[in-house]
Amino acid sequence: MNSATELWVKVLEILSKDLTQTAISTWFDECSAVKLSSNRLFIHTPSLYKKEVLEGRFLGTIRSALNEIFSSTEFEVIVLDDEGLKAMNETTEIPNYLGVDEYTFEHFVVGSSNKFAHAAAVAVSDITQKHGYNPLFIHGESGLGKTHLLYAIRNAVETKYPHLNVIYVKGSEFTNELIEAIQQGKNIEFREKYRAADFLLMDDIQFIAGRPSTQEEYFNTYNTLFELGKQIVLTSDRPPKDIHSLEDRLRTRFEWGLTADIQPPDKDLCLAIIKNKASQLGVILPDDVTNYIAENLDSNVRQLEGAVKIIIAYRDLMDDTITVETVKERLKDISKGEKDLIPTTETIIEEIAKYFMLTPDEIKGQSRVANTALARQIAMYLIRKLTNLSLKDNGGVFGRDHSTVISSVRKVEKKINEDRDFSNRIRDITSNINSSISADR
Repeated sequence: MNSATELWVKVLEILSKDLTQTAISTWFDECSAVKLSSNRLFIHTPSLYKKEVLEGRFLGTIRSALNEIFSSTEFEVIVLDDEGLKAMNETTEIPNYLGVDEYTFEHFVVGSSNKFAHAAAVAVSDITQKHGYNPLFIHGESGLGKTHLLYAIRNAVETKYPHLNVIYVKGSEFTNELIEAIQQGKNIEFREKYRAADFLLMDDIQFIAGRPSTQEEYFNTYNTLFELGKQIVLTSDRPPKDIHSLEDRLRTRFEWGLTADIQPPDKDLCLAIIKNKASQLGVILPDDVTNYIAENLDSNVRQLEGAVKIIIAYRDLMDDTITVETVKERLKDISKGEKDLIPTTETIIEEIAKYFMLTPDEIKGQSRVANTALARQIAMYLIRKLTNLSLKDNGGVFGRDHSTVISSVRKVEKKINEDRDFSNRIRDITSNINSSISADR
């Protein structure tokens, strides 16, 4: 299936509504589409004169037709003459006419559920604008586009202002870097790295909650950058008020600037996202296929885009046609109705280890140091709560018997009922675990 050719047929059908048949035959009779890639349509005409006319008079009309086909997706149209077509065919990679990166504002499909967050992200990427969006705090469930917006900010700033120092980091990576810096005596280097940022973009800030040393370091970094007028952008799976183990001094600072949420996309936006991803991969999906994907997958941008990749890979590897039936078969494991994913014991222990600034081996080991023992008890409790492991198998993870698991679970349950702060810490750890498995989904 030649997707560029199929697309060009649809474009000409739309153009024929506004242009006379004489205009179509005069300027487009020798014109053909030769490549669809990353929101760029390459068309060829052997006539240099017609190439100049197409570029001068019809590019806007062609782009409008493409936008009609692909909803909100923005396209670039490149017209090639014989020499340009030859040069393109002789290269293994299409010249990057736009400097396109997958995670840009241009590739972010905007709808009512994410319009405000997108507009705020665009605003902070333009240093010539005067606004009070510092910090910008974007929150929403996993897979809805928060990370895409952070990357888009980074790409936009690095393109427009290459002299600026843009740092992107995940909350968990910031914590791990700090631990390593402390162990190696490189605290000064760590601080200099982050406090030299012009833009500090931190993804999943919720992962620093409950970690006093990390919060202290981030608080001081935040203050330094804020006082210097540097831009700070944060994302989280929940708003600041719901990150229960976050220190109040950080929570209030996160709420100083602008908070923007991203909600799950409605069906129209889902359809646009599916078509956008397909067009980036050089494919036009049949309408019944895009409708099936939108109706039968959860409203999760990452999952929708992943589904498109799966079915296109299947088509290419099996040399098969994409139909609703083949899509049903390929996507049966991720369609709605799939049971909630159960975290592995490794994921649970890893997230608890990060929270307590320990290693998984320390939690599974024999240490009776209070902090380590508490982390181990919480691990046993959450494995009991979140997985289907038996008491015996639960204990086996830690080299203990089932009676130790029962005792640990009871201690944690008692502490949850008696200590509100402790209860909030358990909720934060559980949220981190859920975010972790959602990100891997």
